[in-house]
Amino acid sequence: MKKNPVDLEKQYLIQTYARSPIVIERGKGCWVWDAKGKKYLDFVAGLGVNALGHGHPRILKALREQAARAIHVSNLYYHPYQGLLAAELAKITGMDRAFFCNSGTEAVEGAIKLARAHGGRITKDKFEVVALDNSFHGRTIGALSATGQPKYRKDFEPLVPGFHFVRFNDIQDLEAHVNERTCAVIVEPVQGEGGIFELTREFLEAARELTRRHQAVLICDEIQCGLGRTGRYLASQEYGLKPDVVLLAKPLAGGLPLGAFLAREEVAASLAAGMHGSTFGGGPLACRVALEFLAVLREEKILANVRRVGQYFYKRLLALQKKHPLIRAVRGKGLMLAIDLDQPSRPFVEQALARGFIINSTHDTVLRFLPPLNIETKHVDLACGILDSLFTESSREAAKPVGEAAPVSAVRA
Repeated sequence: MKKNPVDLEKQYLIQTYARSPIVIERGKGCWVWDAKGKKYLDFVAGLGVNALGHGHPRILKALREQAARAIHVSNLYYHPYQGLLAAELAKITGMDRAFFCNSGTEAVEGAIKLARAHGGRITKDKFEVVALDNSFHGRTIGALSATGQPKYRKDFEPLVPGFHFVRFNDIQDLEAHVNERTCAVIVEPVQGEGGIFELTREFLEAARELTRRHQAVLICDEIQCGLGRTGRYLASQEYGLKPDVVLLAKPLAGGLPLGAFLAREEVAASLAAGMHGSTFGGGPLACRVALEFLAVLREEKILANVRRVGQYFYKRLLALQKKHPLIRAVRGKGLMLAIDLDQPSRPFVEQALARGFIINSTHDTVLRFLPPLNIETKHVDLACGILDSLFTESSREAAKPVGEAAPVSAVRA
């Protein structure tokens, strides 16, 4: 008898994930189906990885064609697509050179190494990194050292020395921490896991000026907010900001693991042959699919869709806020949006799942929405209808006398 995959995972996997109790078997567009055939509207999209939804025909075609030719070659040799992809990313980011890895956290690690190597060429004491409170940059020891949330750090301390944290959007605090020992300042233009918080133009401009003054590297972590998520190729482009290093991952290869850090020529030169490497990073399959992903963004006018549908979604969420006092705030840009509640958000994630709607809870009270970038307004209407129902029922439940249960109604998606 075939064992249940949930039981197998509980028996054999290290239990690091608090999974929702469904087994997803397939997807199409912004919809997924579980093992029982139930259909779900997916507004998590693999935590932003499936930016074109599931089963996009051009991504599948590129996968099939390249898998039949070459899946992997080592970085001891050239292949047709890595240089092409580096050139395309340099063009859309304004950077000069790229390094390919497998994930966002590896991109962060590589950028930290690059910044320290660059700082070390100026003076041996130039190795400190300034990051932000509430930030999230990954789970490896180096990336975790730059993550400004104690809940992720506390079980693994002491971490890498030389990291300092400043208050979010606090220019005075930033000025107090960036000095001649600073080799890098790392920021997320829009904090994702931290609850969808945008940095101000003034703070980003101050970070740019301070890093130039002290010969430090400005790193923009665009792993979640980049590659179209806010309606531009980079969220930092909204402010006309040109960093020294840009970090990319999540949607870059249409669902395959691929990360990258890109740098200006002067900074990139600080990593010479043998100083950094990756076994799998930048293989032909991932690079070929990434080129197709970028072509789809351009040719199918995905960025314009993000701006249009994102604005519509934002207005629908504001309307929900006016109707439901439990919503404290609506935040975000493009299709990277969130609502902040006056109570824990996880129960609403579970209730939405029961209605056939997949959303994500982060930062305790925040519902985060990272839908595919090619969704339509009709999908937003379905999502907001379910949210409206959930919040209405929650308010009714809160108003009931203690001990009296509220009825549960169903919403068709």
